[in-house]
Amino acid sequence: MGPLLHAQDCKGFMKHARSTVFQPLRLLTLVAAMFAGNAFADEYSDVSQLVRAGKLTEALAKADQYLAAKPKDPQMRFIKGVIQRDSGKTSEAIGTFTRLTEDYPELPEPYNNLAVLYAGQSQYDKARTALEMAIRTNPSYATAHENLGDVYAKLASQAYNKALQLDNSNTAVAPKLALIRELFSASGAKGQRPAPVPAAAAPAPAALPPVAVKPPPTLPTQAVAKAPPAPVAAPAPVAAPAVAAPVAAAPTPAPASAPVAPAAGNSTREAEAAVKAWANAWAAKDMKTYLASYGKEFDPPGSMSRSQWEAERRQRIGSKNNISIKLENLAVTVEGSKATARFRQDYKASGLAVSSRKTLDLVKTGDRWQIVKESTGN
Repeated sequence: MGPLLHAQDCKGFMKHARSTVFQPLRLLTLVAAMFAGNAFADEYSDVSQLVRAGKLTEALAKADQYLAAKPKDPQMRFIKGVIQRDSGKTSEAIGTFTRLTEDYPELPEPYNNLAVLYAGQSQYDKARTALEMAIRTNPSYATAHENLGDVYAKLASQAYNKALQLDNSNTAVAPKLALIRELFSASGAKGQRPAPVPAAAAPAPAALPPVAVKPPPTLPTQAVAKAPPAPVAAPAPVAAPAVAAPVAAAPTPAPASAPVAPAAGNSTREAEAAVKAWANAWAAKDMKTYLASYGKEFDPPGSMSRSQWEAERRQRIGSKNNISIKLENLAVTVEGSKATARFRQDYKASGLAVSSRKTLDLVKTGDRWQIVKESTGN
């Protein structure tokens, strides 16, 4: 699969980062800035350094000591799951990541790690389910998509093997099975080593990266400029006032100006206002306004229908005691009736803080800008 710590017991299955499919499986390591603005970076760093030094017993003891005081801390629980896997405690690691998905279903990384562990036990159906949940949580999570492709390939290999057992005279099956075996064999020859646990989060928050072992992504160096305002149309010439009947001259009407064409900047400001209204409604748990921010063309993630997606959003948002949404570096570009908004989103709710880059595609319907696509990490 994609980024995680390399699972040596996965028999050369899946891949790491953005390399070719079918490379050896890796388990997601600690995301360096998985949870932004955390005041406990020193504790995370201490545990991570012990892991890198191979002192797994000490690292696990220190993680448990920390969690005794802060049992809900998601980042330390995440690190603990990685330590358990490195220590060969696969069942315990599965339990740790499973509980993380239950307590923080909005985070895709624990699902991805869980899938890697299941794949290492040849439980490919469970791995597939976990990866589908990761993608449902974050449809733009490329690592999970790639890992899911590897899982499907492994399931296909098992199906072809079964087909040959049932009918070894079927000449169409053998070439397909040979191709998959060749791909897995080629990937296994690379012999990649486990990725080290990176350093803990620095005080300055960064976006949640799709690949954990590389530096967290940053915003584009060139900010998207707003569309310049369109030139204002010159006033149309006004005809000379007509003279009334000779009895008395009618008062001369004041010259009338032609309507001023709306500036493109107005559309940009309207789209910006729509994005801010969406964020404010989310923070206020105003579900009517929040859901109305999405247009009818919006395609919910995964295979959910619009009604299923709305029901899930109501449950997740309504279950939070308080929500804070902060948008930074908001840049909007407008082309006719379409707009794209890019920004960094700082999300805080019920003790969880996540900073990520986000992109919203909007379409203007009537006099309203509505969201038709939502992606993270772009």
